[in-house]
Amino acid sequence: MATALWGILAVSLTVVLAVAGLVVLHRLVPLALREEHNDTTATLFGALYVTYALMVGFSAYFVSYQYDTAQKNVESEASSVEEIYRLAGQLPERERREVQGLAGAYARSVVEDGWPLMEQGRLSPRAGATADELRRAVMGFDPDTGGEQAIYSQSLTLIQDLDEYRALRLLEAREGIPAILWVVLLVGGVTTVASTFLIGMKNVRLHALLVAAFTVVLVLVLYTIRALEYPFDGIVQVGPEAFEVVLSNIRAGGS
Repeated sequence: MATALWGILAVSLTVVLAVAGLVVLHRLVPLALREEHNDTTATLFGALYVTYALMVGFSAYFVSYQYDTAQKNVESEASSVEEIYRLAGQLPERERREVQGLAGAYARSVVEDGWPLMEQGRLSPRAGATADELRRAVMGFDPDTGGEQAIYSQSLTLIQDLDEYRALRLLEAREGIPAILWVVLLVGGVTTVASTFLIGMKNVRLHALLVAAFTVVLVLVLYTIRALEYPFDGIVQVGPEAFEVVLSNIRAGGS
């Protein structure tokens, strides 16, 4: 709900500013002068629009791809935890209790501690320490039989996957669009909208309507880019649902 309200506020404010700018320009630059240069203005606007559209399209693709990748990495990380827990069920009693206990503790620490801290742009020392303990527990197991050796090998692969997906998640929590690109997007957006003021149209209301429509679309796209920029502490976030499912399965298996 808050996301929608902020979006409406951003669109409304920019549309008001754009229409106000159009009104001011209509008073400062005579219509006859603008009509006289309509062909040149249209050509320059077309070139500017295409260049800016390419930049916006690249940025939108980047954040949407990053968001989708973050979601998949979280699911893969959670899946690795669950597979480690499942494989540990075939280990001797002492090792089984240790590895399964740490796998459950890691999933719980990610949900209860890791996600709230990521929403603040911070990392969870508790989840990191639990991940280290889980890695040591898996690597410290000394298999005695061929079956245990197979379980050990699979567990090593899974713990490596877990470390990799966890590292990617922590990186994605801090990685956004470079500040310089945001400057270019905002300055380019203002310039592109302002260039529509120079088109010579006798019907001021129609001109204002077209400027407002163009501004709405542009701001919505920029707002979407901003909403998806940070997958874990942005306006639209990847949630811990995958880990919550793992915890639910662990509890169900242990009951």
